[in-house]
Amino acid sequence: MLITHQGPPSTAQVDEPLSNVAPASLVARPSLPGNAEPALERSAFDELVREIGQDGACEVRAVFWTETSARLKLFHELAFAQHRAKIERLAHSLKSAARTFGYRQLASLALQLEKDAATLSEAEYHELLKRMDAAYAAALEQESLI
Repeated sequence: MLITHQGPPSTAQVDEPLSNVAPASLVARPSLPGNAEPALERSAFDELVREIGQDGACEVRAVFWTETSARLKLFHELAFAQHRAKIERLAHSLKSAARTFGYRQLASLALQLEKDAATLSEAEYHELLKRMDAAYAAALEQESLI
């Protein structure tokens, strides 16, 4: 099942001052079954805010949601056997972007796809996509809690 997202979280969710946000240690961290990584490591976004400011970080994060939704859709549309190299490059980009914002489950799964794209079976690829979709959904859920 492909998880789609209709746009970034509302500005009320992403533009609140950091002082009004629970410390990273207090934010609930749901994870996927069999995955020790939290869906969201809040300190990564806080670091980005320190580097480029709240408005800039929120704008870039909104682009992340749009691009990630498009990438996940493209992964499902590409013929795996014919597009392994492209899938590997897309996974590399997704891994880097997800890490920037602290979406550790999604970054970890994208890294797995990047490293294993050349050797995965079609069934393994589709299973990994299901896990990536679930990690994306978990990341979105975390965003709604912040």
